[in-house]
Amino acid sequence: MFQRLSAIVFIYVCCCAAWMVLGGTVAHRTDTSATTLGGVVGETWGGPQVQRAPTVERLDGDATPASPADRPAGTEARPPRTAVPLAASRLQARLDLEYRRKGLLWHPTYRVDFGGRYRVANESATAGRFAFSLPLPEHAAVFSNVALSVDGRDVPVVAEGGRVATEIALRPGASAVVGVRYASQGVGSWRYALGEAAAPGGVRTARDVSLVVTTDAAGVDIPEGTLSPTSLRPTRSGGRELAWRYGTLVAAADLGVAMPERLNPGPFVSRVTFFAPVSLFLFFFAVFVLSVLRGVRLHPMHYVFLGAASFAFHLLLAYLVDVVAVPAAMALASAASLGLVVSYVRLVAGPRFALVEVGGAQAVYLVGFAATFFLDGTTGLAVTLLSVATLFVVMQATGRMDWEALLSADDPDAHPVESR
Repeated sequence: MFQRLSAIVFIYVCCCAAWMVLGGTVAHRTDTSATTLGGVVGETWGGPQVQRAPTVERLDGDATPASPADRPAGTEARPPRTAVPLAASRLQARLDLEYRRKGLLWHPTYRVDFGGRYRVANESATAGRFAFSLPLPEHAAVFSNVALSVDGRDVPVVAEGGRVATEIALRPGASAVVGVRYASQGVGSWRYALGEAAAPGGVRTARDVSLVVTTDAAGVDIPEGTLSPTSLRPTRSGGRELAWRYGTLVAAADLGVAMPERLNPGPFVSRVTFFAPVSLFLFFFAVFVLSVLRGVRLHPMHYVFLGAASFAFHLLLAYLVDVVAVPAAMALASAASLGLVVSYVRLVAGPRFALVEVGGAQAVYLVGFAATFFLDGTTGLAVTLLSVATLFVVMQATGRMDWEALLSADDPDAHPVESR
């Protein structure tokens, strides 16, 4: 018996080594897809977009221009610039999700239609000119339908250095509303920053801010480091409407939305493959106990073929996901592996033992184990419950077995012994 168990353990270790090689291959293919093909997506769709708030500067503030004697040689006099806070911001963004697959990865790309109305106010006692400048997202690949208006009147779009800018003349106490619109596209998440990047631990202040983001996807999330919306409700089309409405807001965080991720074939297959030794251990353990209980003699070579049939499941899964969806690949790989095991054990121990005991064990510990990885966040709990349930069943089934007599028998698999 000891030699037989040692042989089964050796076969198990060899199978584990094969799975580690396969898992490493899938991980390498996934990394290659992310590095090379991900760049293709970035060139076409850009990256995660961050739309920063515009800056407003007064061009002829209260500061006195430097005298010629105070200016560096060769420079011309420039009107002083004084930063002015926005009086109000009314913002809207429409995000339309579109998944694009490159290699073993799905990328949550989206189209965004952004519109903002910013109120610029002259709160001083003198008239002046104000420079409005909105930075466009840095990682965007393309912008279309860019429009700029002042108090509802379209003005020429001046986009230099990745910024949309215009100048406004305001009387004392007067204000104007600057409107900006554009369409673009990005990947993953969309954010609105209240200003330039804040220093670590620093904050930014914004007055009278309202942002409404509408998506056509229901499973949106809030990116890490952003503020939760003040309201969230479903739309008639099945999407979500998220709103952030504040008076005066003092915060270091941005406002934003993360688009829902689709199940990625590469990472999914990698996780299933690297955890395959756990499922194989449970499968071999169940087959060994069942063969003892049913009086079926299984030679270590039988375990070699059972391990190979189990490995075939993950091998097929690893390459089927290149051409079909993950659920379909799971179904095809499961059918092939179960067919191999049942048809083989049928020749060894008959159809009933092959179909019920061994086939059932493989369906639970191979197919069912892999299916738990669809349960994002609860895979560990599902595997733990499966292991505990297996232990309970085996303990109840073998509680009356005389293991000392069994282990000392010459042919224990063929003659199970029970204590009286």
